[in-house]
Amino acid sequence: MMRARLVMLEVVAGPLYAVILAASVWVLLTGHNEPGGGFIGGLLAVSASVLWAVAHGGAAASRRLLLGDPLRLTAAGLALATLSGLPALWHSSAFLTHFWGSLPLGFTDLKVSTVMLFDLGVYLCVWGALAGYAIALLGLDDLDASPAQEEKP
Repeated sequence: MMRARLVMLEVVAGPLYAVILAASVWVLLTGHNEPGGGFIGGLLAVSASVLWAVAHGGAAASRRLLLGDPLRLTAAGLALATLSGLPALWHSSAFLTHFWGSLPLGFTDLKVSTVMLFDLGVYLCVWGALAGYAIALLGLDDLDASPAQEEKP
């Protein structure tokens, strides 16, 4: 089945994809002090992937994900979120007890926390899982509607 090209959408999808991903990263980074964080940022990233899938197809959208595959992105996010809780175990605290610190950069101190690692893991996990699901749903129209085709003599 031939897919109709939407030229205007294909042209606009590139810059809009970048803007939506930038907004998702901004929501991820500002989520500690304001509404947002890993989950909402991940949902914004999913919307960028869905836009790309509608404009260029599901395979192109999957290739455009960070690790090139929704399952790998989900697994990396889950691993990162899990790893963010391990420092607490090394300090004999409850799992996912978070720690804060700062890195001196000379001109300023950069505040860091294991919470940010957890949020980044949630972000990647949501982006991979839901983008993979949405891309798969968008690709269902590519399948043949009738499983048993008539054989021609």
